[in-house]
Amino acid sequence: MELLTRRRRGRGDATAAKTVSLYYASDVHGSDVCWRKFLGAGRFYGVDALIMGGDLTGKAIVPIAVAEDGSFRTTFIGEERAGRGDEALAELEAAIRFNGMYPWRAAAAEIESYLDDPEGRARLFERVLVDELGRWIALADERLAEYGIDAFVMPGNDDPWSCDPVLEAATHVQACDGRVVRVGPHEMISCAYANPTPWDSPRELDEDALYAKLRALADRLDVPEQAIFNLHVPPYDSGLDTANEMNPDLTLRYVGGQPNPVPVGSTAVRQIIEEVQPLLALHGHIHESRGEVQIGRTLAINSGSEYNSGHIHGVVATLGPESVLKHQLVIG
Repeated sequence: MELLTRRRRGRGDATAAKTVSLYYASDVHGSDVCWRKFLGAGRFYGVDALIMGGDLTGKAIVPIAVAEDGSFRTTFIGEERAGRGDEALAELEAAIRFNGMYPWRAAAAEIESYLDDPEGRARLFERVLVDELGRWIALADERLAEYGIDAFVMPGNDDPWSCDPVLEAATHVQACDGRVVRVGPHEMISCAYANPTPWDSPRELDEDALYAKLRALADRLDVPEQAIFNLHVPPYDSGLDTANEMNPDLTLRYVGGQPNPVPVGSTAVRQIIEEVQPLLALHGHIHESRGEVQIGRTLAINSGSEYNSGHIHGVVATLGPESVLKHQLVIG
């Protein structure tokens, strides 16, 4: 990050040389438009670094049956879609990606061959997901090299392990999960894991194991009280982790005829923040709990998520050596 220091000194402001500005967002869940907005946020907000807090990938493939005559058909969001020609097909694929899903072109017979093959569908989904994420990262490498902005990206608890090699292969995007990296003058630790969820997602740990992982990361910091914590799951009972309670069958639990909001964040995350007291803690995971809270001297923020509307929720913050100088929750 020496480039950031040199660029700021060029402004002739000694104080600015010790500050760094960042844009944070999380939980884009395969939304192509949100990823593009994330990449553009660096120039739009005039920040030095971008941080992506996880849950990058979408949750479904939309198969498109394409015939030799150029016609196509599919079912998308419960609606039959059909058309002909490259332009119409490209428009359909853009709409699918806008909604955080992945288009997959194939002959009708190939699509039908997966109907009774759940293992084959799982392999297909992972292959399409990796291809789409690779497209995202290639775009990020190209754009961010041009912009001269650093980007730190990690997966989240919903992202399969096949995402990691794609991030590691990037040339400009920096994979940061499980590492100590530098964002300007500040160290940052990142952790993609969550405490257990009803969905049994790929990256979950019980609270003791999650605390041990976080403690090991924090112990590697040289100046922990000046650090940034990029932790996908928010701290327990902080107001950043409120979600409607679920029954074991994944239906909503109602109390008095109403959904029952409860804290679902991590006690391990809360404990490590209280012990270390970093400058800034950045979180996602609970889309509906956008907000900020002070935990001791630490400013903790959940950027929230509204990815399926095409809006990206984020945080812009400027950090001095020993304090968060300013911050703002933003929507783009």
